[in-house]
Amino acid sequence: MTTRRRAAPDATRRSEESRRAILAAAFDLVGQVGYARLSIEGIAARAGVGKQTIYRWWPSKGAVLFDAFLMLSEGETGRPALPDTGDLEADLKAVLRSTVAELNDPRYDEPMRALNTEILHDPALAAAYAERLDGPLKEAKKERLRSAQRAGELRADLDLDVAVEMVWGPLLNRWLQRSGPLTPHYADSIVETALNGLRRPTRRRRDQH
Repeated sequence: MTTRRRAAPDATRRSEESRRAILAAAFDLVGQVGYARLSIEGIAARAGVGKQTIYRWWPSKGAVLFDAFLMLSEGETGRPALPDTGDLEADLKAVLRSTVAELNDPRYDEPMRALNTEILHDPALAAAYAERLDGPLKEAKKERLRSAQRAGELRADLDLDVAVEMVWGPLLNRWLQRSGPLTPHYADSIVETALNGLRRPTRRRRDQH
C-alpha cells in the first residue's frame, strides 16, 4: 500500500491571493464607510487576514488604498498612452470625457478623494504616487502633445508641463472643490479653450502682426 504525498502549499500563490483580497477590501470599505472610519482592523476583517499581515506589506491605510488603485490597472501591459488618431482635439476630448465618467462614478469618487487627501499629509505616499502613477500618466500626456508638435498642431517651443496642467487642471480642480458639474460639455470646453491658446497661429493671424 502506497501513500500519496500531499502537495506543499504554494506560499507565493497564497500571498498573492491575500494581497488582492486586502486591496479589494480596502477599496470596497472606503466607499462604504468613508476614509475617516476606514481602519486596518476593518480591512483585515473584510479580507479574512490578520492585521499584522497588512502591516507587513503596507505602512498605512493610505498606502493600502493607493495600491488598491494600482491593482485596477494591473491587467494593462506596457506604458500608459493616450489615443493618437492624428486629431489632437478629438483625442483630448475623448480622454477628458472618459475622465469625467470615472470621476462621476460613485464607486471611485470616495476612494479617490480619500487618496488625494492622504497624499496631502503623507510625504512618502505623495512620493510613491508621483513615481508610480502620476509621473507615468503625465509623461503619456506630454508624449501625446509632442506628437501634436511634430505634426505642426502645436508650437514647437510649448512648455508641455504647463500645457498638461492647462488641459487637465480645470477638470480636477472642479472635482476636488465640487465647484460645478462635471459633464462631457465641460470637458469639451476645456479642450477647446486650451487649444485656442496653444495652437500654432494661422497664416492670416501671423500676417496681421
